[in-house]
Amino acid sequence: MAIKRLAVTGYKPQELGIFNEKHPGLAIIKKALKDRLLLLIEDGLEWVLVSGQLGVETWVVDVVWELQEQYPQLQYGVMIPFLDQEKNWNEQKKAHYMEMMAKADFTTAITNRPYEAPWQFVEKNKFFVLHSDAFLILYDEEQDGSPKYVKRLVETYIDKHNASYELLTIDAYDLQMVAEEEQQRIWEQHEFE
Repeated sequence: MAIKRLAVTGYKPQELGIFNEKHPGLAIIKKALKDRLLLLIEDGLEWVLVSGQLGVETWVVDVVWELQEQYPQLQYGVMIPFLDQEKNWNEQKKAHYMEMMAKADFTTAITNRPYEAPWQFVEKNKFFVLHSDAFLILYDEEQDGSPKYVKRLVETYIDKHNASYELLTIDAYDLQMVAEEEQQRIWEQHEFE
C-alpha cells in the first residue's frame, strides 16, 4: 500500500542535547528525514502531518519546505494537540512556529482548548494514527524519550486493528549511516579539489 499521508514525530530538542540551529547533529537529522521523505515521495507521498511540537516535528517541516521547491505537490498539515502550545516558547521558536502555521496547507487544533492535562497528547497521537497511513518516528530504543509513547500506541494499533498501517523509524544506526555518508562526501569533495 502506498503511503499518501505520513505522520512524523520524534525527540524534542532537549532530549537530544540540541539547543540551537548550529548543532552539527541537526544537519544529520534533517538529512535522514529528507532521505526518507524522498523515497516516500517517489512512491506517492502527498502529505506530511505533524503536531507542531519542537524538535523533529518542526525540523521535518524545514525539510518539507526544501522539498517543495522540487516537489510542489508535497503538502503538510499541522494539527496541534491544544491551543496556544507555543505560549511559553522563546521569541525565535514562536516566530518559526508562526511561519510554519502560516505556510501549512492545513491546520487545526485537535482538542480546540488550551492545555488541560496529558490526555490531550494521547488524543493527539490517536488522531494521527487514525488520519494517516504510516508514522515515521525518530526514536532509538537505547535512548529513552517522549517518542516511546507514540511508538507503543502505533504498535498496539497495528496489532489490534490494522496490519497494513506502517511504523517507520529512524534510529541511531540510521543517523550514524547518514553521518558517515556525509563525511565520505565531504572527504571526496576535498580530495578532488
